[in-house]
Amino acid sequence: MTQAASDASARSAVDGRPLTAGVAMLATVVAVNSLLVGGLLAAVSLTGHVFGAWPSPESLNPGLIGAAMLGTAPGLFAVGRARHWEEVRTLLHPLTVVLVGLFTVTLLNADALYIAEGGPVLSVLFSLGWIFVLGLFCVWAVIAPALQHRVPAQQRGTAAAPLPAWSKPPLAVLGSAWLGIGTGLLVQPGFWADFVPWDTNRLDAQALGVWALALGVGVLGALAEDDLTRTRPALLALPGTAATMTVVLAARAAHVDWTSGPALSLVCMVAGLLSAGASGHFLLKRSAALRD
Repeated sequence: MTQAASDASARSAVDGRPLTAGVAMLATVVAVNSLLVGGLLAAVSLTGHVFGAWPSPESLNPGLIGAAMLGTAPGLFAVGRARHWEEVRTLLHPLTVVLVGLFTVTLLNADALYIAEGGPVLSVLFSLGWIFVLGLFCVWAVIAPALQHRVPAQQRGTAAAPLPAWSKPPLAVLGSAWLGIGTGLLVQPGFWADFVPWDTNRLDAQALGVWALALGVGVLGALAEDDLTRTRPALLALPGTAATMTVVLAARAAHVDWTSGPALSLVCMVAGLLSAGASGHFLLKRSAALRD
């Protein structure tokens, strides 16, 4: 293939709505916040202590929330290097789910926050900051994509790196599993929390449910996109999230009921995220090599 043909193929893969500054800035600011706050929550969890916006019966709960924040940060930083909305929407749609979902869950359970119940000064201040920053991000995450969709779309070319047929059934199962568990924890936390193989309360279950729901939306979104060139930021976020979650789970392994079915399912689902990200990177590099 000539260089001109290769360049034309690459351009066809990224045709679409030019990425707005509002969306790029949102991703970058949330990424910085995720590194700081997520890193703090995960680090404290590794020591066996509980720290967060609300009391929790087990340090795993805020630790996993922090791990998810930390793991998605590299993908969010990659959004700023994209040129078109279609390259980042498989990550930005789940981000909107997380921000809107966490803010909604926090408000619905406001009486359980440290700012309402009282507690250590640092926890109360963190609780206040959690509501304020999350509320700001939530509004931003609604307005920025809405304005993004008002940008005229350019003509879209054919997929430059379509998903291989063998990868679609596993991705469908993986995405449906995360989506189903997340929906259950979010809508019926009293029932589905019993399937979590460690101690949780209502707010923990719903917050973890929001993240699980977002992971499901991301995986199924990549499946619907059917073009690896349009999932680069998501391909960074999936293995990053799986890796940070694994570290937290390994550090607090003694507090997980590993003999239970839900624990085995969780291991498979986390491994699925890692496999999906790694195989996606491999297939994307191979597709780029074939086009050159």
